[in-house]
Amino acid sequence: MARAGTQNADLAERLLAGDKRALARAISLVEDDDPQGWALVREVYPHTGKAAIVGFTGPPGVGKSTLIGALTAHARQADRGVAVLSIDPSSPFTKGALLGDRIRLTDHFLDSGVFIRSMATRGSLGGLSEATLQAALLMDASGKDDVFLETVGVGQAEVDIIDHADTVVLVLMPGSGDSIQALKAGVMEIPDVIAVNKSDHPLTDTMIREIRGVLSLGPPEEWQVPIVKTEASRAEGVEELQQQIAAHREHIESKGSLVERRRRNLMNEVVALAAGRLRRRLERSIQEDSGVQELLDEVVARRLDPASAASQLLERDL
Repeated sequence: MARAGTQNADLAERLLAGDKRALARAISLVEDDDPQGWALVREVYPHTGKAAIVGFTGPPGVGKSTLIGALTAHARQADRGVAVLSIDPSSPFTKGALLGDRIRLTDHFLDSGVFIRSMATRGSLGGLSEATLQAALLMDASGKDDVFLETVGVGQAEVDIIDHADTVVLVLMPGSGDSIQALKAGVMEIPDVIAVNKSDHPLTDTMIREIRGVLSLGPPEEWQVPIVKTEASRAEGVEELQQQIAAHREHIESKGSLVERRRRNLMNEVVALAAGRLRRRLERSIQEDSGVQELLDEVVARRLDPASAASQLLERDL
């Protein structure tokens, strides 16, 4: 145990010094639900809270990764350290993350000031892995100035990026049915900034009018969500997008709402982690506890309804 503690202390020290290999190892430990990983997060947690965490969401294929790559290049020109966390669909075979998004960010792999990592959703309905915020905290602790989170897509069930980011960017593309679907009220309430990418499309102005129409239906807010035209493959509009992201951060800092947003995010993370662990404990008990199996048999035999069975399960000491 003493040796493990020494290894953890060494790993924490290297991570806080900005060592990329130490950061990669730390994220792997957290992703694997290894006790060493959680102990490491505990140790470095007081050193977090300095990075600007920006979440990017939007339908597949709209160019989120290309846009993040362009923003990363812009941040590096300003000598800002960047970490990118791409949340990918799980591989059905390995439960690992597919590497498509990382391939699009290869220009930055050899840059010592950039750290890129993919994580699997592993069945998470919200499009984000349970360990995502922990990984973002580790990136923050390693001294990165900007942490960019990217989700697998957008939809009614994939809105929990708001529980992880200081600023949320919704990326849309004109002429796409998926983008029109993203105009649903539940999704349009998410963004702080909207980027209409691939804006050389002839339907760009039509889409912007549609977005403004949807936004106008919401309650009046102090922050008016800006809509930025971008062409990420040519880095067009990227500087304006970065300026709007910075303006939003300045707004929430000046209004004191950054602290409140982070408080909400962290509270939601605590609840999500507790719920996830409770679910795993419940799943183990179903496999191992004969009493639980008997309870489920009663449901299958139609002698007990599912809701009553759930209530009885919650009353057990799992």
